[in-house]
Amino acid sequence: MPPLGRLHLITDTRTGCDPLATVRAALAVAGPELVVQVRVEDDATDRETYDLARRVVDLCASVGATCLVNDRLHVALAANAAGGHVGALDLPVDAARRVLGPSAVLGATARAPETAREAVADGASYLGVGPCYATTTKDGLPEPIGPAGIARVAAAVDVPVIAIGGVTAARVPALVEAGAYGVAVVGAVSSVADPSRATAELLAALGRAGAPTC
Repeated sequence: MPPLGRLHLITDTRTGCDPLATVRAALAVAGPELVVQVRVEDDATDRETYDLARRVVDLCASVGATCLVNDRLHVALAANAAGGHVGALDLPVDAARRVLGPSAVLGATARAPETAREAVADGASYLGVGPCYATTTKDGLPEPIGPAGIARVAAAVDVPVIAIGGVTAARVPALVEAGAYGVAVVGAVSSVADPSRATAELLAALGRAGAPTC
């Protein structure tokens, strides 16, 4: 399995957003350094999710990038995605690993060392950790944990930690210094006038910060 990309773009399918246009713009800049996580609204049908995932899989394959599907692991398998990501209310990590198989990329959400260690023991390839900062992208999130929370989780596990929640290019260095391997974004790329430029700025920030050892 190739190294995990350090910049994760989570698709935004809310009204007014064109996820495929955003993905194309980001891939044109980031190439294989990008991981695209296909995430849809709860009321999206499996068919709608599959159609989007298939198109994202094809776009990623053209530049050697990675496509994952959030939550809906059956769609990840059907669309030939590289794997999936599960949150706290989705399938348990060990069950998700059984569904996807031993070689798939499997991300899991964690915000504390204890749950992080458990997720890794159950088969998580990487951890999405946060929210790092306040964000309006998703409702019902717990309080932000900041770089200090990232540091606590990163010190507890030996898989890549991907910081998520309110991430901007200006905040990347502090997160990487705390132990984050990479960052995941939604609005920082999807909700701006120039997604290509935003992607380039995030990659540059990651490059300047350097990559921690996992």
